[in-house]
Amino acid sequence: MAGVHNEGTGLLVRALLSLRDEEECRQLLEDLLTARELLDLSQRILVASLLEEGLVYSEIARRTGASSATISRVNRCYAYGAGGYTAVVPRLRGGEQKEG
Repeated sequence: MAGVHNEGTGLLVRALLSLRDEEECRQLLEDLLTARELLDLSQRILVASLLEEGLVYSEIARRTGASSATISRVNRCYAYGAGGYTAVVPRLRGGEQKEG
């Protein structure tokens, strides 16, 4: 996705890295995203977490309401993407902790 790396995305990344705690993060996400966008992103990270647990698509769909297309896309990104899911999901599950 070379076309998405621009001044705006660089600023967004720096903004995310500047957040001090979960409350600041929630506030920024609420300002940046519509409720639907926030729910969609939340669903994707939950799907990634459940894929990491080894759940099958049908169980993930039942638990999250995600479509098979969404689960498939997250799975593809988890396996072959830029590495964001594989960096973050283990941290969320109590594995590797973010340095800081």
